[in-house]
Amino acid sequence: MREALTVLERLQQMHPRFSRLYQERGRCHVLLRDAAQAVDALQQAVRLNPALPASWDMLEHLHRMRGDAVQAATAAERLAVLKQLPDEIVAANSLYADGDLAPAEDIVRGHLRRQGDDAGALRLLARIRQAQGALDEAAALLEALLQRAPDYHAARLDYAMVLLTQQKPLQARDEAERLLRHDPDDRDHLKLFAAACVALGDHEPVVDLYARLLEGRPASGAEVADLRLWRANALKVTGRQEEAVADYRASLAARPDNGVAWFSLANLKTYRFTDDDVAEMRRAEGRPGLHQMDRIYLSFALGKALEDRADHAASWRHYERGNALRRAAGRWRPEVAEACAARLKSVFTAAFFAARAGWGAPDAAPVFIVGLPRSGSTLIEQILASHSQVEGTQELTVIDRYVGELCGRDSDCGLPLDPDALTGLTAEQAGALGRRFLADTAVHRRLGRPFFIDKMPNNFWHIGLIQLILPRSVVIDVRREPMACGFSNLKQLFGTTNQEFAYGADDLGRYYRTYLDLMRHWDQGLPGRVARVSYEDMVDDLEGGVKRMLDRCGLPFEPACLSFHQTARSIRTPSSEQVRRPLGRDGLDQWRNYAPWLGPLRDALGDALSDYRT
Repeated sequence: MREALTVLERLQQMHPRFSRLYQERGRCHVLLRDAAQAVDALQQAVRLNPALPASWDMLEHLHRMRGDAVQAATAAERLAVLKQLPDEIVAANSLYADGDLAPAEDIVRGHLRRQGDDAGALRLLARIRQAQGALDEAAALLEALLQRAPDYHAARLDYAMVLLTQQKPLQARDEAERLLRHDPDDRDHLKLFAAACVALGDHEPVVDLYARLLEGRPASGAEVADLRLWRANALKVTGRQEEAVADYRASLAARPDNGVAWFSLANLKTYRFTDDDVAEMRRAEGRPGLHQMDRIYLSFALGKALEDRADHAASWRHYERGNALRRAAGRWRPEVAEACAARLKSVFTAAFFAARAGWGAPDAAPVFIVGLPRSGSTLIEQILASHSQVEGTQELTVIDRYVGELCGRDSDCGLPLDPDALTGLTAEQAGALGRRFLADTAVHRRLGRPFFIDKMPNNFWHIGLIQLILPRSVVIDVRREPMACGFSNLKQLFGTTNQEFAYGADDLGRYYRTYLDLMRHWDQGLPGRVARVSYEDMVDDLEGGVKRMLDRCGLPFEPACLSFHQTARSIRTPSSEQVRRPLGRDGLDQWRNYAPWLGPLRDALGDALSDYRT
């Protein structure tokens, strides 16, 4: 048994989320008569994979042996549910939980061919297709299922989660509210409602909602860690930094190796770690079996902690390690981006735009802020949102969603596959799409101001579509010196699969050059359409820069724009705490501390270093 446990330990280091290894560990501890260790291992197994009858069976017997009748009854109930299901569906559920999606799909489809309309199997198929990225098919399966079985609450919960993933938070919140009318205290339904509110930019109510869930006896330390983290994020966005720090620390108390909580503290940009914090992060990062994403988060957090101590060599080692791990986990291919830019240039010519002059919705309300991440776009948004006529929203994904619908999307980089499809758009369709944008974004506009900001930097790819559907909108391109911008990206970890070009010097340099090339094309095809703002010019002459930018937007000067740091509003980007302080010169030359290690970035940027202003 001891030898088997050693083998399982090695397996855990390679596959920390493989549920059956924990089941086998539990079985070994049963044979060794170590009930406590067996229960711990089996509970981990069923947390990862609830479709393990043998684990539930062993847990029932162990809990009864230890006199825990409540836990024994729960395990027996879960086992009984599994026994009621066809064996092949139990097997498919287990495969799905372990991430073996293709064989799970084959089993479910075979079952449905033989058995026909099995609601549980249809729900499982939808979950598998969602995990495979086929969101439209998953949504269609669940919609059809709910039409026949409107009270199938588990399927409705899945449907709402698909809607969230499809970036349809308003519809997701509607589904969550329907579920809560059925059961106002269901924890999963409350979490779904909170997630939909966050996606809508409505952070204030979730602070109290997460506090309510914390008071309601969370199931585990892991759930406490998550709830504290989510509450801290909401507090941060709404500007309550001290409370946010307290909740991040509480998340770490519940789970000390919670990499995202350590990184979230670092991502405040203003937080300073203690010696004990650094030692704890180093211990956690070096722990065998640590989940890879936790290790990535910890690498970036340590990089920031050591940067604040001016230990730049050690700091860079951690940034470099985090970038390497994150890049290995991604699928970015710079040649795809370069080919996409070439296709866009071939479609969106000056003649193309001239032939479609006057198309689109005539509303001038949208203000698009584009550019590279970490270019100063949050600063520009905060300045504009301090104006009485402008409302700041967030980085909206609406335009990108439209492009995906119309042109398809590259599976690796998410860029438009077939921009030529837009040549078939009619004037009526362009106008309808512009009106649809205004309707889809209305939920984010709560102040009733005439103008509102969409601060999605990646919209620089889509200026052609923006011109077609919203020709009177304002587009502001925020540009920052390439080395400063590049270094700021290399030390930033972005959420989920966002900005995957930012984790390697070569990828980043090529992306910056592609961005410049495409922006020059928009300038040639649409002269004067894009307003350019230099981050460095704004730092050197705030008042002059603000007046020029407001004039370009057709807005009168207001002194409040100079005291932007006093404007109270929710800010979701990594620069949230920085723009709540007066503008300083700190960020202009920070990259020079890392100059010995930034040669590859300099080489990759090439002529962008000298001509980025043109």
